[in-house]
Amino acid sequence: MATTEMTAPGIARPTLYDRFVRPAIPESEVFEKPRTLVWGFIGLHIVYFLGLLPNIIAGTVEGDLPLYRRWAVAAETFGQWPGIQFEWVYPIGAILPISISNVAGPQFYQLLWFVLIAALNAASIVVLSDRGRSRRGILASWWWLGILTLLSPVALLRLEGITAPLVIIALVLIARRPIIASALLALATWIKVWPAAIFLAILGAFPRRRIAIATGAAFSVGVAAIVWALGGLQYLLGFAQMQTSRGLQLEAPVTTPWLWLAIFDRPGSHIINNTAIATREVVGPYDHLAVALMTPALALAVVGVLALVVWAKHRGAETQKLLLVASLALATTLVVFNKVGSPQYMLWLAPIIAVGITQGWRAWRTPALLMVAISVLTTFVFPILYMPLIAGDPGVALLLTGRNALVVVLLGWAVRELIYLGARAAGAEPRFERRARLREERSAGIAV
Repeated sequence: MATTEMTAPGIARPTLYDRFVRPAIPESEVFEKPRTLVWGFIGLHIVYFLGLLPNIIAGTVEGDLPLYRRWAVAAETFGQWPGIQFEWVYPIGAILPISISNVAGPQFYQLLWFVLIAALNAASIVVLSDRGRSRRGILASWWWLGILTLLSPVALLRLEGITAPLVIIALVLIARRPIIASALLALATWIKVWPAAIFLAILGAFPRRRIAIATGAAFSVGVAAIVWALGGLQYLLGFAQMQTSRGLQLEAPVTTPWLWLAIFDRPGSHIINNTAIATREVVGPYDHLAVALMTPALALAVVGVLALVVWAKHRGAETQKLLLVASLALATTLVVFNKVGSPQYMLWLAPIIAVGITQGWRAWRTPALLMVAISVLTTFVFPILYMPLIAGDPGVALLLTGRNALVVVLLGWAVRELIYLGARAAGAEPRFERRARLREERSAGIAV
């Protein structure tokens, strides 16, 4: 006898998602437990370790590490220290992680680099989550681990993997430990220049800016004194000159029009290999004008954003929110208006957003979701589809164009938030409250 499945009125029939997918997903409370976060961190880094294990066993290295190891061996074996004996593309502080990873010899370079990255990531999670005591911090830590996974080809194998966790720690500590935080930011800046954007944000938004700037200045004077004592003072700022003399790098947002000219095979437009610095660049009509204009355009954009920060501060904007939004706006400006663009530059942005999430997911949901999309597209472009991109594949170029467009959108969000923070401080109705009021008014209108 046939039977029919009866459901009570108003009760929806279970879907495939309800039957099979939902039961397999842990309850959200599980991810709020510090122990779960610890095991998540350990599990993720075990996966990283297993992925690098063939290189560790063979004594080989991946990513940018072959170049780093070559510099370390030349320095420690032959006394050819980059930034001291000759001009270098990085600030002199980059020699610290590069050399530390070689203390056990070139055979163990990959292993020690991984240990160094894992230790810094662990420290950033401990500080970000307030040792597991902050619910918002635990959420931010999970998000940060997710971004590290999406950007793992660069997060594990380039210098940004060193500076990003240092910036997270510094931004969390800046309000209550400004000297320690500023020293960490100065160290990160002398490894890769981009944390200077955080110092600019501090200059415009932080009440105890004098302590921060004095600490950074003292640290920099110490670095300069060491380099001078070693006889390399003339190369101390050589990295800045080397960056300004570069052409339009393949993945930079400003390069996008020339990239499409090269893909459509327009006369004089090509993707080239700059063997001197091991990078891909694009040449085409009037590219020399873009190369000449981007440095002053970047400077003007930074000044403009900094002026917004100072305006919002004078309007009475809340310090912590303003500092984080200002840091994101300035760091994103360095990406959008830069003629040099690499996948690891996305790690200039993610640490700031991770700390922002500790202030509340609702306020930072838009940049957090944008950053997830940006990270996915970045890794698809490099390293997964990089060779087709070099060959001029229009599909990959479209992915890169989308990624660059999202970075511009992220900059737009940060600039808008700066304006909003200043306007709110001056008495404007908060955005979320305005939306709630409008929804209530619409509902009341429908009810009538």
